[in-house]
Amino acid sequence: MKRLLLLAATLSMLAGCTHEQRFHIEGHISGVPSDTMLYLEHITLGDGIVAIDSAGVGTDGKFEVTGTAPANPEFYRLRIGAQGINLAVDSTEHIHIEATLANLSFGYKVEGSGNCDTIRLLCLHMAELERQVTRIALDRSITMQERQERVDTLVAQYKQSVKANYMRNRYDASSSYFACFQMLGNVRVFDPMQDKNDLAWFRAIANAWNERYPDCPRTENLFNIVQQARKNQSKPRQITLDLDSEKVRELGIIDITLPDIKGEMRSLSDLKGQVVLLDFTAFSLEGMHERTLLLRELYNKYHDRGFEIYQVSVDNNHNFWAQRTEMLPWVSVYCEEGANSDILKLYQVGVVPYYFLIDRNCDLQARQEHITDLEKAIEALL
Repeated sequence: MKRLLLLAATLSMLAGCTHEQRFHIEGHISGVPSDTMLYLEHITLGDGIVAIDSAGVGTDGKFEVTGTAPANPEFYRLRIGAQGINLAVDSTEHIHIEATLANLSFGYKVEGSGNCDTIRLLCLHMAELERQVTRIALDRSITMQERQERVDTLVAQYKQSVKANYMRNRYDASSSYFACFQMLGNVRVFDPMQDKNDLAWFRAIANAWNERYPDCPRTENLFNIVQQARKNQSKPRQITLDLDSEKVRELGIIDITLPDIKGEMRSLSDLKGQVVLLDFTAFSLEGMHERTLLLRELYNKYHDRGFEIYQVSVDNNHNFWAQRTEMLPWVSVYCEEGANSDILKLYQVGVVPYYFLIDRNCDLQARQEHITDLEKAIEALL
């Protein structure tokens, strides 16, 4: 009998050890049509967004989804169509959501997780910033430079508010990690690669997460970002100039190698064999929208015949440049030195915007002041 009891106890313990802990998210969403599917998605570090559960929302609006409880904080999303609710889950939790389909992403209430409620407030705060930025972007009564200055001010105010009200003294919170990676459009609001103050906050959060979650992949991710940002800011900003006399003589130009929006290094000499408009510019200048439209017309008309644009931006604000060039079809690169760049001096550029025409042999054929009709000059080289 004792042996049987011991065996039963052992089996019970083994069953308990192999039982998978799960978290549960349930609630009520009003205004949902019948046969509506709700998805629970894991926002992973390396594999993007992965669906882990789904459920049909009942006619009464009730739902429940579950997932394997993470050992460390992880981020998830409840989604119906294009609308979603951002959530943070730490170990085993029971989270309750009350929402309406018409305003799912922002008009919900959450119980059972303080971090999830803070993330809700952060999303509301970001939505208001996006509305203000959109209003400024559409205001044609002010210049482009004035619009950018106002947007920069709004972003700076937003960052200060988030730091003071959501992140300070809560460095180890999931919501603080979430705030670090908020996006305004396609640009990260907190940019430790460019902003030393942002780097200090990333470092504080990385240290706090290391104390609380030392083996967490997201802790490692924070430290990797901090390490790369420190390297980026500690060394002098450099650009690659190929001043080898033989190569200059062979190509007829001074080569330029700078990063594009994806961080890939793009060289002017790689475009040999095409007619190239080498364009030095700054997107913060007044009239750049109209100038970009003109360049797009030239590009669309002549690109199939072998015409390319290599555009060097000397904007002071990297994020602003990234926003303006994300959808451009030609080669757009960023020069961190700005107006003090040696490249401008080597090409004897005293004012931007300014352009050159380079032929298929990579020989510089004409400067801006020598070109009376740009379209005819391009056709002549093609």
